[in-house]
Amino acid sequence: MPHVIVKLWPGKSRQQKARLAGRIVKDVMDVFECGEESVSIGFEEIKSKDWKEKVYKPDIQDKWDKLYQRPGYEM
Repeated sequence: MPHVIVKLWPGKSRQQKARLAGRIVKDVMDVFECGEESVSIGFEEIKSKDWKEKVYKPDIQDKWDKLYQRPGYEM
C-alpha cells in the first residue's frame, strides 16, 4: 500500500516517467510514513482521442467528490 496509477497521454520518455515515479515514491513515504517497499507506481498511456471515455468520464467526472486535485478543464 499504496499503489499509484498515473494516466497520461503517450510521448513521455522512460526517464521522465522514472523521475516522476521517484518523486511520487518519496512523497508517499514521507506523508504516509512507510518504506519504499510499500509503494508501487504504474503508468497507463491513453491516447488523446480516448481520454474522455477512458479517463475523464470514469475517473474524474463520475468521481468528482473523491478528487483531491480537480482538473482545470471540462469535457
